[in-house]
Amino acid sequence: MKFSPSQILIIGFISVILIGAIILSLPFSSSNYSYTNFIDALFTATSSVCVTGLIVVNTAAHWSVFGKIIIMMLIQIGGLGYMTLATLFAIVIGKQVSLKDRLAFVEGIQTFSFLEIKKFIIYVVKITLIIEFIGALFLSIKWIPEFGLWSGIGYSIFHSISAFCNAGFTTFDLGLIKYLDSINVNLTITTLIIIGGIGFIVLSDLFYYKKTKRLLLHSKIVLKTTFFLIFLGTILIFIFEYSNSGTFKILSLKSKMLASYFQSITTRTAGFNTVDISLLTVPTMILMIAFMFIGASPSGTGGGIKTTTFTTLLASIKAMLKGKKDVSIFRRTIPVEIVQKSYSLFILSIFFIFIITLFLVIIEGKDLIRIVFEVVSAFATCGLSTAVGNPLSLSSLFTPIGKLLIIITMFIGRLGPLTVAIAVIKEDASIKYVFAEEKIAVG
Repeated sequence: MKFSPSQILIIGFISVILIGAIILSLPFSSSNYSYTNFIDALFTATSSVCVTGLIVVNTAAHWSVFGKIIIMMLIQIGGLGYMTLATLFAIVIGKQVSLKDRLAFVEGIQTFSFLEIKKFIIYVVKITLIIEFIGALFLSIKWIPEFGLWSGIGYSIFHSISAFCNAGFTTFDLGLIKYLDSINVNLTITTLIIIGGIGFIVLSDLFYYKKTKRLLLHSKIVLKTTFFLIFLGTILIFIFEYSNSGTFKILSLKSKMLASYFQSITTRTAGFNTVDISLLTVPTMILMIAFMFIGASPSGTGGGIKTTTFTTLLASIKAMLKGKKDVSIFRRTIPVEIVQKSYSLFILSIFFIFIITLFLVIIEGKDLIRIVFEVVSAFATCGLSTAVGNPLSLSSLFTPIGKLLIIITMFIGRLGPLTVAIAVIKEDASIKYVFAEEKIAVG
């Protein structure tokens, strides 16, 4: 039986998740050396591999050191992408990477082609390890004096990997709330999130900018959209939360600005928080839902429909309103198939979120906006949650069926609904016909 690249990618992710879930369910993975409920272990493994950060058991208290190391490894595998590590392993042991594996890698990490794939993968792994190491060094400046040498190093490595991979997992009971005023922690974590979120294509493009003196259209879109969303999010969160007694009201102006900046960045796909998400105002929650849905950028470690998709949709709408057939961004025309893919991804994503939300509202009966927030957070692999007075995610209060729906949402959100749809739907190999054109009324 032959598998398509999309199917290989899905099988690879499922295999890693199941292996991780089995290991996490065993006694030595928990702090009290007892078996962990398999659905909770599966949820944690999926959240780790899909770099989401939603949790149904307390990461700090429930898991042993071994369990936390397993979670960290799953995050790293998920952040880099299963096929990236598998292809690197093949290179290391000297095997020839097959064409099918190359195609699967291209889908998994969303690069343009598989030319010079070996060089690119080695570059990806090297830059990842270097950035995570530097991030851990900066965090250790804060945490070694606070927790001691080995614990400080452990916290620093875990959070550096979690931040760069946009996972949002933390080994602190209340997340990063206690570090709301820490410039070191805030700037290090947000910088790692941004670098991981913009993607390896952009990082590579920036690295060679001195030689080429130009950036790819892809890089221009990613960078400008990313920084625009960070700026917009910071301003709006500052305004919406300024007088909120549950979050910003008692904070100094500096702390309000820092918290606004941090939440604006982490919302789009990382899932860390320095304020209690359950106490946010409704306008802020709606803004966060929109930002989570947009997400990070292609070939990055984050989720969502991606910044390039969002910008392409806006450019397409602008072109339509101006009566133009071609969609252009920064004086470059976007191919029709890219525009079609963007619309397909947007519609599939909205439809999937609607269906999952509908089922969860029926099954769980929770507040609608909190359900929508949880579903979009899972789909966008963000990890923020609105569980009231609870360090765990809202999903921890769900029934096993509800948890399974969130697991499916995280999985499809990480791989992308288009990838999953292409893998499931059989390609029509029959003769193609072009039917007569006829107009219909819309709108």
